[in-house]
Amino acid sequence: MFSGIVLSVGTISEYVQKNEGAVLVVNTEKDLSGFEDGESIAVNGVCLTVVDSTETTFKLDLSTETLSRTNFKSAKKGDRVNLERSLTPSAKISGHFVSGHIDQVGEIVDIEEKPGEVLFRFSHPAELSHFIIEKGSIAIDGISLTVFDCKDNRFTVSIIPYTLSHTNLSSRKIGDLINIECDMIGKYVFKACETLLKPNEKKPSLDFLRQQGFA
Repeated sequence: MFSGIVLSVGTISEYVQKNEGAVLVVNTEKDLSGFEDGESIAVNGVCLTVVDSTETTFKLDLSTETLSRTNFKSAKKGDRVNLERSLTPSAKISGHFVSGHIDQVGEIVDIEEKPGEVLFRFSHPAELSHFIIEKGSIAIDGISLTVFDCKDNRFTVSIIPYTLSHTNLSSRKIGDLINIECDMIGKYVFKACETLLKPNEKKPSLDFLRQQGFA
């Protein structure tokens, strides 16, 4: 479990296709070290397992499911990645609950610099529309953010200077693929509505969720 608060930005030093999966080695800063084999870590929002590490690197295995579901299928050496260690019982949660299980991959379609903020606009697969709502939480490459202007299978987030300088968004450009994890609580609420409130319909509408006070 994670919170979507990026602790450090690492750099991919090795990316090797292996059978149908891949092996990933990430270089880290000194403030993020001391990994244990088997430890979970979020890399660009993806929950992965450390299989080996040194003082400044850690190694990960990427399964076929991970490659098909995330933007790691287009990863390359030199890419900057957001890193977050898993939560502990005493950890302060400043973002929102993030599982590290990516729903879909989206794309950056616009970047607008404004005084005191940068607006990033993303496209997303249509099937995620039920879970992306105005002022709702979302994790983009593992960053806990709030969405607005949700329409036409697109949404916008506002990035403050601190977030820009402490994540890989500072090196992102239009056309880049990003990992999307929709709000976990929202997905559970949607599933509850689907199975309890409207059992005879395949999916509850967003209007129905609003009527019930869930959206």
